[in-house]
Order: sequence, then structure tokens, then C-alpha cells
Amino acid sequence: MLIERKSLVSGKVHAMDLDVTQEQMDAWSAGMYIQDAMPQLSDGEREFLMTGITPEEWDATFGEEE
Repeated sequence: MLIERKSLVSGKVHAMDLDVTQEQMDAWSAGMYIQDAMPQLSDGEREFLMTGITPEEWDATFGEEE
């Protein structure tokens, strides 16, 4: 599913094609923890859904994970 989010860091709108269903999105919107609703997503993909920050933008802003 193609998801668009506005980044909380840059204000830019990014799009990412994620392996999620509408049912998973609805479960998360209804209050399920994102890691429980969408366990197949990586940390970076979940961060994108929550904040609009892409993995590349995260690394550029906060540095890469050590």
C-alpha cells in the first residue's frame, strides 16, 4: 500500500510502498500498538508511518545506529 506522510523533521511529504493491509492500518488507528498491528514492518518503516521520517532522513538528522 502506498502511504504518504509529512515528515515531522523536514516538513516534506514522502511516500513509501509498505506491505500493510487496510485492516492493519485500522487496527493501529483504533489503538493497537504498531508493532503488534504490523509485525512485518521494519523499525524504519514503522517510524515512517508514525512520523513521516524516512530511514534516510533519520540517519541524516540523528546519525546512523551504532
